[in-house]
Amino acid sequence: MTSNWIVLKKEKDRQKKFFLRARIIYLIRDFFSRENFLEVETPSLVKFPGMEPHLDPVKVILPILGGRRESYLITSPEYAMKKILAVGFPKIFQICKSFRGGEAMDDLHNPEFTILEWYRASADYENIMDDTEELINFIGVNLKNKRRIISSKKNKNLKIIYQGKKIDLTPPWPRLTVKEVFWEYVGVDLDKILDRDLIACAAIKKGYVVSRNDNFDDIFFKIFLSEIEPHLGQEKPTILYDWPSQMAALSRRKKTDPRYAERFEVYIGGLELGNAFSELVDSDEQRKRFIAERNLRKTLGKEIYDIDNDFLEALREMPPSGGIAMGVDRVVMLFTNAKSIDEVMFFPAKQIL
Repeated sequence: MTSNWIVLKKEKDRQKKFFLRARIIYLIRDFFSRENFLEVETPSLVKFPGMEPHLDPVKVILPILGGRRESYLITSPEYAMKKILAVGFPKIFQICKSFRGGEAMDDLHNPEFTILEWYRASADYENIMDDTEELINFIGVNLKNKRRIISSKKNKNLKIIYQGKKIDLTPPWPRLTVKEVFWEYVGVDLDKILDRDLIACAAIKKGYVVSRNDNFDDIFFKIFLSEIEPHLGQEKPTILYDWPSQMAALSRRKKTDPRYAERFEVYIGGLELGNAFSELVDSDEQRKRFIAERNLRKTLGKEIYDIDNDFLEALREMPPSGGIAMGVDRVVMLFTNAKSIDEVMFFPAKQIL
């Protein structure tokens, strides 16, 4: 078996991508510094992992003097960063490693990956949409401009080529609701199928196989991944917002229509780059969601965890906020025209595990 470092030594084109990767990460930090965000560091090992039913935290048995303790590698630094918001730091960001088990090691996934998260107090998901447009534009402008850092706000025409497609990154980007794209690409009024049995009927009519164990999310994504996602972000980035409340996660429901949550995802060139919320700060509501997610994990036969009560207490002090998690590796893929995440990692898991 050839050593992975010997393979890397021979891949000159891939080596060039790492210089661009370093430049991109530098530009991310520069952008947030200009916007007066504080860079923070939070633990990678935690006692209480994320509760999301479809994520599998990596368990670590930590030897300590006199015994050992169970801990988990973070799937995201979200809980800890929100505790920092609750203390009173109004604008924070972090670039760190996160870990997720149970996922395929394919062109878009690696069990260890680099994540960017940022949070604004006194903000909502629309503010984060603006941040996202400006950040990606800032990176694109300054990758092309080698001499000095310039503000992306001065740019009026930024286009890139990704996997043979010309993509216009110039803000503003199209902002579409999930309801709108369901109607456009599926021909279904999402308002009328916001129930597990109703969406199951709609899926079966369209020829999808639905099992008794499939929940709302499972059926939703059968349709979404097949008929909607391939259309998103192909000529310009797409911000897809207002997701069904069943998929609210840690976002707040819309006051004007609680059937939907103030959540968005951003797609560029077939890559899903980020997942953002108007953050839920109702501790009691969040506890109910954690309990529901823990019960679903149990039903799915997955490991269940204790609730992080310290996090719930922090929510009582946390101001209305907006935040996002963005995959740094995928951002690098976009700007280096990489088809696979392996091309932008020195040591992808497939080569070392």
